[in-house]
Amino acid sequence: QVQLVESGGGLVQAGGSLRLSCAASGSTFSSYAMGWFRQAPGKEREIVGVISRRAGGAYYADSVKGRFTISRDNAKNTVSLQMNNLKPEDTAVYYCAAAATSYYTTPFRDYEYNYWGQGTQVTVSS
Repeated sequence: QVQLVESGGGLVQAGGSLRLSCAASGSTFSSYAMGWFRQAPGKEREIVGVISRRAGGAYYADSVKGRFTISRDNAKNTVSLQMNNLKPEDTAVYYCAAAATSYYTTPFRDYEYNYWGQGTQVTVSS
């Protein structure tokens, strides 16, 4: 079992930045690839990005590439999402999720994830 708790959401103007954090507990954090997803009102949940267990491989959705950065600290059991140059279309509830995978795998589909946080709201005003 893994418990995930996100923090860092809020209201920001377009062009601004936010940093989301996700704290994990309950199991060996380094055993899991970590993903960030988001869901806007009336839309399906979508992948934002994922980082592998080894922390060296991170991949992003095209919509956030070059603006968002995922990092993880396996010693502190945390994964972060640095979001820069935010746009109104980034407004959504953001979730972190953990997937029990092999060392280099970066799962992109939500059904590949075993555990989810409760989500944190990010609102970007124009």
